[in-house]
Amino acid sequence: MKMTYTIGRHISELAGYAPALPTPFDAQGRVDSPAFEQLCALQLGQGATALVACGTTGEAPTLSTAEQTELVRIAVRAARGLVPVIAGAGSNSTARAIELARAAERAGADAILSVVPYYSKPTQAGLHAHFSAIAQSSGLPIVLYDVPSRTACGLADETVARLAETQQFVGLKDATGDVARPARLRPLVGPDFRLLSGDDATALAFFEKGGDGCISVTSNVAPGLCRKMYMAARRHQPVKALRLAQPLARLTAALFRESNPVPLKYALSLLGLMSPRVRLPLVEAAKENKAELVAVLAQLAGTHADDMVGTIAGNVVELDRRRAAAG
Repeated sequence: MKMTYTIGRHISELAGYAPALPTPFDAQGRVDSPAFEQLCALQLGQGATALVACGTTGEAPTLSTAEQTELVRIAVRAARGLVPVIAGAGSNSTARAIELARAAERAGADAILSVVPYYSKPTQAGLHAHFSAIAQSSGLPIVLYDVPSRTACGLADETVARLAETQQFVGLKDATGDVARPARLRPLVGPDFRLLSGDDATALAFFEKGGDGCISVTSNVAPGLCRKMYMAARRHQPVKALRLAQPLARLTAALFRESNPVPLKYALSLLGLMSPRVRLPLVEAAKENKAELVAVLAQLAGTHADDMVGTIAGNVVELDRRRAAAG
C-alpha cells in the first residue's frame, strides 16, 4: 500500500552542490560506519545542500539492503533535519527498486534517487511504468537519475516531462553531459522541478543554461571550491566562475581516469578520511593515476587552503612526498 505523500525537507528548493557520497570499507571489507559519519559531518560543515547516499558513487550494487539502510540512517542522523538526505534506491528490477525505496523511507530519507534501469534497456513506455510503480510504492519524493553511459538507456525529455506531471517526481539528476538540456526541459517541467547536473565536467555550463545544482563526485574533495563556482555562476560573474572552474576541471579529470569511485576513494584516503578499498569487480587505482591525484591534491592544498582539501591535507610537503613515492 502506498504511504501518504509529502514533500521532503528542503527538496522543493534543492540547489547548489550535494555530494554523491562514497561508501568507506574497513580492512575486512565491511562498511566503515565511523568514517562515513565523519565524511557526512565534514560535508555539512563545508556547506553541502544535501547528502546523497548509496548511489553509483556509493557502490550501491555491491551493498546489501541492511548496509544501505544503515548508511541512510547515519546520513539522517548527521543531517539533523538541516539538509535533506537523498537515498539511492535504483535497480534494473522494479521489485528490487521498490524494496530499496521502502527501506530508505523507513530509514528516514527525505527523497530517493531512482536510476534508469541498467542492462535491461526498456522502452520509454517501460521506463514510465517502472518509475510510476516505484512512486505508487512509497511516500517519498523521487529524483530521477539519467546516466546512459552506465545504463545503456536514456530517459527522453518527453518521459521526464510526463513523469513531472505527478508532484512526487521532484527533480532530475542529469549525467548525460548535455548542457543544453536544462533550457529544453524547463518549459516542460515548470520552475519548481529540480534540474541537477550529475556530470562534474560540465556542471558550470549546466548552471549557465538554467540548472539548479549538481549531485557531485568532485565536491567530496573540494566542496568549498565547488560552492564558490556555483555562487559565481548564480551571481552572473562568468570570469570568476571560469577561474574557479579551472582547478576543478583538473581535479575532476583525475577523479575520472578510472571508474568512479575508485580514484575518489584513493583521493579521500590521502586526506585521511577513508580507506581506498573498493568492492569487486572494482579494484584500486593504477599507480600512474594515484600519482596524478597526489599531484592535483598537493596543488589544491597550496592554492585553496580554506577548502576541505587544504584544511585537511594542509601539508603540501607531505603530499609532495607521497607523489614522489607513488611515482
